[in-house]
Amino acid sequence: MSHGLLPSRTTGNIPLIPVIESEFAAWLEKQDEMLRCWLVATGFKAKPGQFCLVPGAEGQVRAVVICISKADDLWALGHLPTALPEGDYMLDAAFAPWQMERLILGWALGAYQFIRYKTPKRAVARLALDAACDARHILRQVDAVTLVRDLINTPAEDLMPEQLAETAQTLAQEFGATFEQTIGEELLAHNFPLIHAVGRASTHSPRLLDLRWGDPAHPQVTLLGKGVCFDSGGLDLKPSSAMRLMKKDMGGAATALGLAQLIMSTQLPVRLRVLVAAVDNAVAGNAFRPGDVIRSRKGLTVEIHNTDAEGRLILCDALAEAGSEQPQVMIDFATLTGAARVALGTQMPALFCNDESLASGLLAAAECEQDPCWRLPLHSPYREMLDSKIADLVNAPDSSYAGAITAALFLQEFVPSGIPWAHFDLMAWNLKTQPGRPEGGEAMAMRAVFGWLEQRYGGVDRLSMHSSPCSPLST
Repeated sequence: MSHGLLPSRTTGNIPLIPVIESEFAAWLEKQDEMLRCWLVATGFKAKPGQFCLVPGAEGQVRAVVICISKADDLWALGHLPTALPEGDYMLDAAFAPWQMERLILGWALGAYQFIRYKTPKRAVARLALDAACDARHILRQVDAVTLVRDLINTPAEDLMPEQLAETAQTLAQEFGATFEQTIGEELLAHNFPLIHAVGRASTHSPRLLDLRWGDPAHPQVTLLGKGVCFDSGGLDLKPSSAMRLMKKDMGGAATALGLAQLIMSTQLPVRLRVLVAAVDNAVAGNAFRPGDVIRSRKGLTVEIHNTDAEGRLILCDALAEAGSEQPQVMIDFATLTGAARVALGTQMPALFCNDESLASGLLAAAECEQDPCWRLPLHSPYREMLDSKIADLVNAPDSSYAGAITAALFLQEFVPSGIPWAHFDLMAWNLKTQPGRPEGGEAMAMRAVFGWLEQRYGGVDRLSMHSSPCSPLST
Protein backbone atom coordinates (compact mmCIF):
# COMPACT_ATOMS: atom_id res chain seq x y z
CA MET A 1 0.00 0.00 0.00
CA SER A 2 1.30 3.45 -0.90
CA HIS A 3 0.98 6.84 0.83
CA GLY A 4 3.06 5.76 3.82
CA LEU A 5 0.27 3.45 5.02
CA LEU A 6 0.07 -0.27 5.77
CA PRO A 7 -3.19 -2.20 5.28
CA SER A 8 -3.28 -3.53 8.85
CA ARG A 9 -1.35 -3.90 12.08
CA THR A 10 1.18 -6.65 12.69
CA THR A 11 3.09 -7.70 15.79
CA GLY A 12 6.26 -6.18 14.38
CA ASN A 13 4.86 -2.63 14.18
CA ILE A 14 6.49 -0.06 16.47
CA PRO A 15 3.92 1.53 18.80
CA LEU A 16 3.43 5.24 18.20
CA ILE A 17 1.98 6.75 21.36
CA PRO A 18 0.26 10.14 20.92
CA VAL A 19 -0.19 12.02 24.20
CA ILE A 20 -2.29 15.18 24.44
CA GLU A 21 -0.24 18.05 25.82
CA SER A 22 -2.68 18.90 28.61
CA GLU A 23 -2.76 15.26 29.75
CA PHE A 24 0.96 14.56 29.58
CA ALA A 25 1.77 14.89 33.29
CA ALA A 26 -1.03 12.52 34.28
CA TRP A 27 -0.02 10.08 31.54
CA LEU A 28 3.62 10.11 32.60
CA GLU A 29 2.78 9.16 36.18
CA LYS A 30 1.23 5.92 34.92
CA GLN A 31 4.28 4.82 32.92
CA ASP A 32 7.03 2.45 34.06
CA GLU A 33 10.15 3.84 35.68
CA MET A 34 12.37 3.13 32.67
CA LEU A 35 10.19 5.20 30.34
CA ARG A 36 9.85 8.07 32.83
CA CYS A 37 13.60 8.19 33.37
CA TRP A 38 14.31 8.04 29.66
CA LEU A 39 12.01 10.96 28.85
CA VAL A 40 13.57 13.03 31.63
CA ALA A 41 17.14 12.06 30.68
CA THR A 42 16.64 12.97 27.01
CA GLY A 43 15.11 16.33 27.91
CA PHE A 44 11.80 15.55 26.21
CA LYS A 45 9.59 18.62 26.03
CA ALA A 46 5.89 17.85 26.00
CA LYS A 47 5.09 20.35 23.28
CA PRO A 48 2.98 19.57 20.19
CA GLY A 49 5.10 18.04 17.45
CA GLN A 50 7.90 16.90 19.77
CA PHE A 51 8.62 13.16 19.77
CA CYS A 52 10.99 10.79 21.52
CA LEU A 53 12.35 7.43 20.38
CA VAL A 54 12.18 4.95 23.25
CA PRO A 55 14.88 2.22 23.08
CA GLY A 56 14.32 -1.45 23.76
CA ALA A 57 16.58 -3.82 25.65
CA GLU A 58 18.47 -4.79 22.50
CA GLY A 59 18.95 -1.25 21.22
CA GLN A 60 16.00 -1.26 18.84
CA VAL A 61 13.25 1.38 18.82
CA ARG A 62 10.70 0.02 21.29
CA ALA A 63 8.16 2.83 20.90
CA VAL A 64 7.74 6.48 19.94
CA VAL A 65 6.10 9.05 22.19
CA ILE A 66 4.64 12.07 20.38
CA CYS A 67 3.00 15.09 21.98
CA ILE A 68 -0.10 16.45 20.22
CA SER A 69 -2.37 19.41 20.91
CA LYS A 70 -5.64 17.49 20.64
CA ALA A 71 -6.82 14.06 19.57
CA ASP A 72 -8.33 15.22 16.29
CA ASP A 73 -5.50 17.49 15.13
CA LEU A 74 -5.23 16.53 11.48
CA TRP A 75 -1.63 17.66 11.19
CA ALA A 76 -0.32 16.29 14.51
CA LEU A 77 1.56 13.40 12.87
CA GLY A 78 2.10 14.98 9.46
CA HIS A 79 5.85 15.51 9.92
CA LEU A 80 6.62 12.00 11.15
CA PRO A 81 6.81 10.00 7.89
CA THR A 82 10.06 11.75 7.01
CA ALA A 83 11.21 12.52 10.57
CA LEU A 84 11.02 9.04 12.09
CA PRO A 85 13.45 6.26 11.15
CA GLU A 86 12.29 4.12 8.27
CA GLY A 87 10.08 1.36 9.59
CA ASP A 88 6.53 0.26 10.28
CA TYR A 89 4.51 1.91 13.05
CA MET A 90 1.04 1.64 14.55
CA LEU A 91 -1.01 4.02 16.66
CA ASP A 92 -1.24 3.06 20.32
CA ALA A 93 -4.00 5.30 21.65
CA ALA A 94 -7.44 5.04 23.21
CA PHE A 95 -8.95 7.58 20.85
CA ALA A 96 -12.29 7.39 19.06
CA PRO A 97 -12.14 5.86 15.55
CA TRP A 98 -12.83 9.23 13.86
CA GLN A 99 -9.94 10.78 15.78
CA MET A 100 -7.65 7.95 14.70
CA GLU A 101 -8.79 8.55 11.12
CA ARG A 102 -7.79 12.20 11.36
CA LEU A 103 -4.34 11.34 12.68
CA ILE A 104 -3.77 8.64 10.06
CA LEU A 105 -4.94 10.92 7.24
CA GLY A 106 -2.54 13.64 8.34
CA TRP A 107 0.30 11.10 8.43
CA ALA A 108 -0.52 9.93 4.90
CA LEU A 109 -0.70 13.47 3.53
CA GLY A 110 2.71 14.14 5.08
CA ALA A 111 4.13 11.04 3.40
CA TYR A 112 3.49 12.50 -0.06
CA GLN A 113 6.53 12.80 -2.31
CA PHE A 114 6.62 14.01 -5.92
CA ILE A 115 8.90 11.45 -7.54
CA ARG A 116 8.32 11.89 -11.27
CA TYR A 117 11.72 13.46 -11.89
CA LYS A 118 13.80 12.67 -8.81
CA THR A 119 14.29 9.63 -6.61
CA PRO A 120 13.65 10.40 -2.93
CA LYS A 121 16.67 10.32 -0.64
CA ARG A 122 14.87 7.98 1.72
CA ALA A 123 11.72 5.93 2.03
CA VAL A 124 9.02 7.28 4.31
CA ALA A 125 8.08 5.59 7.55
CA ARG A 126 4.80 3.67 7.30
CA LEU A 127 1.79 3.67 9.60
CA ALA A 128 -0.70 0.82 9.91
CA LEU A 129 -4.36 1.45 9.31
CA ASP A 130 -6.47 0.74 12.37
CA ALA A 131 -9.27 -1.83 12.06
CA ALA A 132 -11.71 0.51 13.81
CA CYS A 133 -11.22 3.23 11.20
CA ASP A 134 -12.93 3.72 7.86
CA ALA A 135 -9.89 2.86 5.76
CA ARG A 136 -11.67 3.48 2.47
CA HIS A 137 -12.61 7.00 3.52
CA ILE A 138 -8.98 7.72 4.41
CA LEU A 139 -7.55 6.26 1.21
CA ARG A 140 -10.05 8.01 -1.04
CA GLN A 141 -9.07 11.36 0.42
CA VAL A 142 -5.37 10.59 0.12
CA ASP A 143 -5.78 9.47 -3.50
CA ALA A 144 -7.67 12.64 -4.39
CA VAL A 145 -5.13 14.94 -2.71
CA THR A 146 -2.30 13.02 -4.40
CA LEU A 147 -3.91 13.51 -7.81
CA VAL A 148 -4.24 17.26 -7.22
CA ARG A 149 -0.70 17.65 -5.92
CA ASP A 150 0.81 15.59 -8.76
CA LEU A 151 -1.01 17.61 -11.41
CA ILE A 152 0.03 20.96 -9.96
CA ASN A 153 3.63 19.90 -9.37
CA THR A 154 4.06 18.68 -12.95
CA PRO A 155 5.81 21.32 -15.11
CA ALA A 156 4.03 22.79 -18.10
CA GLU A 157 6.43 20.95 -20.41
CA ASP A 158 4.60 17.77 -19.44
CA LEU A 159 1.19 19.17 -18.54
CA MET A 160 -0.58 21.21 -21.16
CA PRO A 161 -4.29 21.19 -22.04
CA GLU A 162 -3.99 17.89 -23.87
CA GLN A 163 -2.43 16.16 -20.85
CA LEU A 164 -5.07 17.66 -18.55
CA ALA A 165 -7.65 16.20 -20.93
CA GLU A 166 -5.96 12.79 -20.69
CA THR A 167 -6.29 12.92 -16.92
CA ALA A 168 -10.00 13.71 -17.15
CA GLN A 169 -10.50 10.95 -19.70
CA THR A 170 -8.70 8.45 -17.46
CA LEU A 171 -10.99 9.38 -14.57
CA ALA A 172 -14.02 8.97 -16.81
CA GLN A 173 -12.91 5.51 -17.89
CA GLU A 174 -12.14 4.44 -14.31
CA PHE A 175 -15.55 5.43 -12.95
CA GLY A 176 -17.82 4.88 -15.93
CA ALA A 177 -18.32 8.56 -16.71
CA THR A 178 -18.65 10.16 -20.12
CA PHE A 179 -16.06 12.60 -21.38
CA GLU A 180 -16.07 15.08 -24.23
CA GLN A 181 -13.79 17.94 -25.19
CA THR A 182 -14.20 20.89 -27.50
CA ILE A 183 -10.82 21.76 -29.02
CA GLY A 184 -9.26 24.66 -30.91
CA GLU A 185 -11.43 26.14 -33.66
CA GLU A 186 -14.33 23.99 -32.46
CA LEU A 187 -14.58 26.41 -29.54
CA LEU A 188 -15.66 29.15 -31.95
CA ALA A 189 -18.07 26.86 -33.74
CA HIS A 190 -19.67 25.91 -30.41
CA ASN A 191 -19.67 29.47 -29.03
CA PHE A 192 -16.87 29.48 -26.47
CA PRO A 193 -15.11 32.57 -27.83
CA LEU A 194 -13.28 33.69 -24.70
CA ILE A 195 -11.71 30.29 -24.04
CA HIS A 196 -10.55 30.31 -27.64
CA ALA A 197 -9.21 33.87 -27.45
CA VAL A 198 -7.09 33.23 -24.37
CA GLY A 199 -5.57 30.02 -25.70
CA ARG A 200 -5.30 30.63 -29.43
CA ALA A 201 -1.69 31.88 -29.40
CA SER A 202 -0.32 28.59 -28.09
CA THR A 203 0.76 25.55 -30.09
CA HIS A 204 -1.20 23.61 -27.46
CA SER A 205 -4.81 24.02 -28.52
CA PRO A 206 -7.25 25.44 -25.97
CA ARG A 207 -10.15 23.25 -25.02
CA LEU A 208 -13.18 22.80 -22.81
CA LEU A 209 -13.21 19.49 -20.93
CA ASP A 210 -16.64 18.11 -20.04
CA LEU A 211 -17.04 15.08 -17.73
CA ARG A 212 -20.45 13.71 -16.72
CA TRP A 213 -21.21 10.98 -14.19
CA GLY A 214 -24.08 9.68 -12.11
CA ASP A 215 -27.76 8.85 -12.21
CA PRO A 216 -29.76 11.46 -14.18
CA ALA A 217 -32.44 11.26 -11.48
CA HIS A 218 -30.07 12.58 -8.83
CA PRO A 219 -29.56 16.29 -8.09
CA GLN A 220 -27.02 17.92 -10.37
CA VAL A 221 -23.78 19.29 -8.96
CA THR A 222 -21.53 21.13 -11.41
CA LEU A 223 -17.86 21.75 -10.66
CA LEU A 224 -15.68 24.11 -12.67
CA GLY A 225 -11.94 24.62 -12.76
CA LYS A 226 -9.55 27.20 -14.17
CA GLY A 227 -7.05 25.21 -16.23
CA VAL A 228 -4.39 27.71 -17.30
CA CYS A 229 -1.58 25.21 -17.73
CA PHE A 230 0.95 28.02 -17.97
CA ASP A 231 0.38 31.73 -17.64
CA SER A 232 2.96 33.98 -19.26
CA GLY A 233 0.58 36.89 -18.78
CA GLY A 234 0.03 37.10 -22.53
CA LEU A 235 0.97 40.38 -24.16
CA ASP A 236 0.79 41.97 -20.70
CA LEU A 237 3.80 39.81 -19.97
CA LYS A 238 4.57 38.86 -16.38
CA PRO A 239 8.05 39.54 -15.00
CA SER A 240 10.14 36.38 -14.68
CA SER A 241 9.78 36.32 -10.91
CA ALA A 242 5.99 36.22 -11.20
CA MET A 243 6.11 33.64 -14.00
CA ARG A 244 8.23 31.11 -12.09
CA LEU A 245 5.32 29.32 -10.39
CA MET A 246 2.79 29.67 -13.18
CA LYS A 247 2.73 25.95 -13.83
CA LYS A 248 0.35 26.01 -10.84
CA ASP A 249 -2.18 28.23 -12.62
CA MET A 250 -4.18 25.11 -13.43
CA GLY A 251 -4.58 24.43 -9.70
CA GLY A 252 -8.31 25.11 -9.87
CA ALA A 253 -8.74 22.50 -12.59
CA ALA A 254 -6.67 20.02 -10.60
CA THR A 255 -8.84 20.65 -7.54
CA ALA A 256 -12.06 20.13 -9.51
CA LEU A 257 -10.74 16.85 -10.93
CA GLY A 258 -9.56 15.66 -7.52
CA LEU A 259 -12.96 16.45 -6.03
CA ALA A 260 -14.64 14.64 -8.92
CA GLN A 261 -12.52 11.57 -8.20
CA LEU A 262 -13.52 11.73 -4.54
CA ILE A 263 -17.23 12.06 -5.41
CA MET A 264 -17.17 9.20 -7.90
CA SER A 265 -15.08 6.84 -5.77
CA THR A 266 -17.50 7.41 -2.87
CA GLN A 267 -20.47 6.84 -5.19
CA LEU A 268 -22.13 9.99 -3.89
CA PRO A 269 -25.74 10.10 -5.16
CA VAL A 270 -25.39 13.16 -7.37
CA ARG A 271 -25.45 13.84 -11.09
CA LEU A 272 -21.98 15.27 -11.51
CA ARG A 273 -20.73 17.53 -14.27
CA VAL A 274 -17.18 18.85 -14.38
CA LEU A 275 -16.19 21.65 -16.76
CA VAL A 276 -12.54 22.58 -17.10
CA ALA A 277 -11.43 25.40 -19.37
CA ALA A 278 -7.86 24.41 -20.31
CA VAL A 279 -5.50 26.83 -22.05
CA ASP A 280 -1.90 27.97 -22.34
CA ASN A 281 -1.81 31.77 -22.11
CA ALA A 282 1.05 32.29 -24.55
CA VAL A 283 2.52 35.12 -26.64
CA ALA A 284 2.41 35.05 -30.45
CA GLY A 285 1.28 37.15 -33.37
CA ASN A 286 -2.31 35.99 -32.96
CA ALA A 287 -2.49 36.56 -29.19
CA PHE A 288 -5.47 38.51 -27.91
CA ARG A 289 -4.61 42.12 -27.12
CA PRO A 290 -5.32 44.82 -24.54
CA GLY A 291 -8.18 46.87 -25.92
CA ASP A 292 -9.82 44.00 -27.81
CA VAL A 293 -13.56 43.55 -27.33
CA ILE A 294 -14.76 39.95 -27.37
CA ARG A 295 -18.33 38.71 -27.15
CA SER A 296 -18.73 35.99 -24.52
CA ARG A 297 -20.82 32.84 -24.69
CA LYS A 298 -23.52 34.59 -22.67
CA GLY A 299 -23.59 37.43 -25.21
CA LEU A 300 -22.03 40.06 -22.96
CA THR A 301 -19.15 41.91 -24.58
CA VAL A 302 -15.88 42.11 -22.66
CA GLU A 303 -13.21 44.74 -23.18
CA ILE A 304 -9.76 43.34 -22.49
CA HIS A 305 -8.01 45.68 -20.11
CA ASN A 306 -5.27 43.23 -19.20
CA THR A 307 -4.36 39.93 -20.86
CA ASP A 308 -3.01 38.68 -17.53
CA ALA A 309 -6.56 38.65 -16.14
CA GLU A 310 -7.29 35.63 -18.32
CA GLY A 311 -8.63 33.13 -15.80
CA ARG A 312 -11.92 34.94 -15.38
CA LEU A 313 -12.32 35.05 -19.17
CA ILE A 314 -12.13 31.31 -19.66
CA LEU A 315 -14.25 30.66 -16.57
CA CYS A 316 -17.05 32.97 -17.66
CA ASP A 317 -17.70 30.94 -20.82
CA ALA A 318 -17.68 27.74 -18.74
CA LEU A 319 -20.00 29.27 -16.12
CA ALA A 320 -22.47 30.33 -18.81
CA GLU A 321 -22.55 26.77 -20.13
CA ALA A 322 -22.86 25.28 -16.63
CA GLY A 323 -25.74 27.59 -15.75
CA SER A 324 -27.69 26.66 -18.86
CA GLU A 325 -28.64 23.35 -17.22
CA GLN A 326 -29.85 24.97 -13.99
CA PRO A 327 -27.87 22.66 -11.68
CA GLN A 328 -28.71 22.52 -7.99
CA VAL A 329 -25.32 23.99 -7.14
CA MET A 330 -22.29 25.34 -9.03
CA ILE A 331 -18.82 25.49 -7.46
CA ASP A 332 -15.71 26.78 -9.19
CA PHE A 333 -12.05 26.67 -8.18
CA ALA A 334 -9.44 29.06 -9.55
CA THR A 335 -6.00 30.44 -8.82
CA LEU A 336 -7.54 33.72 -9.81
CA THR A 337 -6.02 36.76 -8.10
CA GLY A 338 -2.97 37.90 -6.23
CA ALA A 339 -5.33 40.23 -4.39
CA ALA A 340 -6.85 37.27 -2.53
CA ARG A 341 -3.36 36.30 -1.38
CA VAL A 342 -2.68 39.84 -0.19
CA ALA A 343 -5.95 39.80 1.77
CA LEU A 344 -5.74 36.31 3.27
CA GLY A 345 -2.21 35.04 2.70
CA THR A 346 -1.26 31.91 0.80
CA GLN A 347 -2.80 29.30 3.13
CA MET A 348 -6.38 30.58 3.22
CA PRO A 349 -8.56 30.36 0.08
CA ALA A 350 -11.11 33.10 -0.40
CA LEU A 351 -14.73 32.00 -0.67
CA PHE A 352 -17.30 34.06 -2.53
CA CYS A 353 -20.90 32.86 -2.52
CA ASN A 354 -24.30 34.14 -3.62
CA ASP A 355 -26.28 31.89 -1.27
CA GLU A 356 -26.23 32.17 2.53
CA SER A 357 -27.13 28.55 3.23
CA LEU A 358 -24.44 27.27 0.88
CA ALA A 359 -21.86 29.65 2.31
CA SER A 360 -22.54 28.74 5.94
CA GLY A 361 -22.47 25.03 5.09
CA LEU A 362 -19.15 25.30 3.29
CA LEU A 363 -17.58 27.33 6.10
CA ALA A 364 -18.75 24.83 8.73
CA ALA A 365 -17.37 21.96 6.67
CA ALA A 366 -14.09 23.80 6.21
CA GLU A 367 -13.72 24.18 9.96
CA CYS A 368 -14.54 20.57 10.69
CA GLU A 369 -12.31 19.15 7.97
CA GLN A 370 -9.46 21.47 9.04
CA ASP A 371 -9.37 22.67 5.43
CA PRO A 372 -9.74 26.41 6.03
CA CYS A 373 -11.21 29.12 3.87
CA TRP A 374 -12.56 32.61 4.56
CA ARG A 375 -15.56 34.31 3.06
CA LEU A 376 -15.13 37.63 1.26
CA PRO A 377 -18.11 39.72 0.13
CA LEU A 378 -19.65 40.02 -3.31
CA HIS A 379 -19.89 43.75 -2.61
CA SER A 380 -22.22 45.00 -5.32
CA PRO A 381 -21.20 48.71 -5.18
CA TYR A 382 -17.83 47.64 -6.60
CA ARG A 383 -19.53 46.35 -9.74
CA GLU A 384 -19.21 49.80 -11.32
CA MET A 385 -15.42 49.29 -11.34
CA LEU A 386 -16.02 46.79 -14.14
CA ASP A 387 -17.89 49.25 -16.36
CA SER A 388 -16.50 49.82 -19.85
CA LYS A 389 -17.09 52.80 -22.12
CA ILE A 390 -17.34 50.63 -25.23
CA ALA A 391 -18.44 47.18 -23.98
CA ASP A 392 -20.67 45.60 -21.36
CA LEU A 393 -17.76 45.22 -18.95
CA VAL A 394 -13.97 45.12 -18.67
CA ASN A 395 -12.10 42.05 -17.56
CA ALA A 396 -10.03 43.99 -15.02
CA PRO A 397 -10.61 47.46 -13.56
CA ASP A 398 -8.09 50.29 -13.59
CA SER A 399 -8.07 50.40 -9.80
CA SER A 400 -5.82 48.07 -7.81
CA TYR A 401 -8.30 48.01 -4.94
CA ALA A 402 -10.57 45.03 -4.15
CA GLY A 403 -9.05 42.90 -6.90
CA ALA A 404 -10.38 39.57 -5.59
CA ILE A 405 -13.89 41.00 -5.15
CA THR A 406 -14.07 42.59 -8.61
CA ALA A 407 -12.86 39.32 -10.14
CA ALA A 408 -15.63 37.45 -8.33
CA LEU A 409 -18.17 40.07 -9.38
CA PHE A 410 -17.03 39.60 -12.97
CA LEU A 411 -17.68 35.87 -12.70
CA GLN A 412 -21.07 36.46 -11.08
CA GLU A 413 -22.21 38.27 -14.22
CA PHE A 414 -22.21 34.88 -15.95
CA VAL A 415 -24.05 32.90 -13.25
CA PRO A 416 -27.81 32.74 -13.84
CA SER A 417 -29.83 34.18 -10.97
CA GLY A 418 -31.33 31.65 -8.60
CA ILE A 419 -28.52 29.10 -8.85
CA PRO A 420 -26.47 28.70 -5.64
CA TRP A 421 -22.86 29.35 -6.62
CA ALA A 422 -19.58 29.31 -4.75
CA HIS A 423 -16.24 30.55 -6.05
CA PHE A 424 -12.93 29.63 -4.43
CA ASP A 425 -9.95 31.86 -5.17
CA LEU A 426 -7.02 29.77 -4.01
CA MET A 427 -3.23 29.59 -3.99
CA ALA A 428 -3.02 25.83 -4.67
CA TRP A 429 0.59 25.86 -3.48
CA ASN A 430 2.50 25.50 -0.21
CA LEU A 431 5.36 27.98 -0.16
CA LYS A 432 7.09 25.98 2.56
CA THR A 433 6.80 22.54 4.09
CA GLN A 434 4.57 22.19 7.13
CA PRO A 435 3.41 18.98 8.86
CA GLY A 436 1.27 17.09 6.35
CA ARG A 437 1.70 19.77 3.70
CA PRO A 438 4.93 19.47 1.71
CA GLU A 439 6.18 22.43 -0.27
CA GLY A 440 4.54 22.44 -3.69
CA GLY A 441 1.10 21.85 -5.15
CA GLU A 442 -1.77 21.59 -2.70
CA ALA A 443 -5.45 20.64 -2.70
CA MET A 444 -7.07 23.61 -0.98
CA ALA A 445 -10.79 23.68 -0.12
CA MET A 446 -11.34 20.29 -1.77
CA ARG A 447 -11.90 18.31 1.43
CA ALA A 448 -14.09 21.10 2.78
CA VAL A 449 -16.36 21.03 -0.27
CA PHE A 450 -16.52 17.24 -0.22
CA GLY A 451 -17.45 17.31 3.47
CA TRP A 452 -20.39 19.58 2.62
CA LEU A 453 -21.40 17.49 -0.40
CA GLU A 454 -21.20 14.25 1.59
CA GLN A 455 -23.46 15.66 4.29
CA ARG A 456 -25.84 17.40 1.88
CA TYR A 457 -26.31 14.61 -0.62
CA GLY A 458 -24.90 11.47 0.98
CA GLY A 459 -26.56 11.80 4.36
CA VAL A 460 -23.20 11.33 6.09
CA ASP A 461 -22.94 13.83 8.93
CA ARG A 462 -19.47 13.31 10.31
CA LEU A 463 -20.01 16.17 12.73
CA SER A 464 -22.69 14.25 14.60
CA MET A 465 -20.79 10.98 14.29
CA HIS A 466 -17.81 12.26 16.20
CA SER A 467 -19.49 14.90 18.36
CA SER A 468 -17.19 17.58 16.99
CA PRO A 469 -17.31 21.02 18.61
CA CYS A 470 -17.76 22.50 15.15
CA SER A 471 -21.12 24.02 14.33
CA PRO A 472 -23.59 21.86 12.37
CA LEU A 473 -23.45 21.93 8.61
CA SER A 474 -26.15 23.89 6.88
CA THR A 475 -28.41 21.96 4.56
